[in-house]
Amino acid sequence: QLQLVESGGGLVQPGGSLRLSCAASGFSLDYYAIGWFRQAPGKEREGVSCIHNGDGTTYYADSVKGRFTISRDSGSNTVYLQMNDLKPEDTAVYYCTGPVIVVGCRAPFDSWGQGTQVTVSS
Repeated sequence: QLQLVESGGGLVQPGGSLRLSCAASGFSLDYYAIGWFRQAPGKEREGVSCIHNGDGTTYYADSVKGRFTISRDSGSNTVYLQMNDLKPEDTAVYYCTGPVIVVGCRAPFDSWGQGTQVTVSS
């Protein structure tokens, strides 16, 4: 398990945007696969988007394709999730974790931080 800290959540109106950050400490993200997951009340945690920082391979859940973009910045050792055109159904606690399996965006180690709350509401 890697030490990662999420930030950037908040309250936004439908159609709005947020950018989540996943900052690594004590190691370089360059060769790891990192993923964003979310859990809404009463629902199971689901993989939203994953990226392999070594070769840039990405995965997006069907529900967020075309709206969310995952990216990495080696200089700041951070993975970002840009979320546009947010919908009420995107409301959840968002977590980042790694290493993950990019195909299918799966987290084999079941290790989670505190996450960051995203609420989409008018």
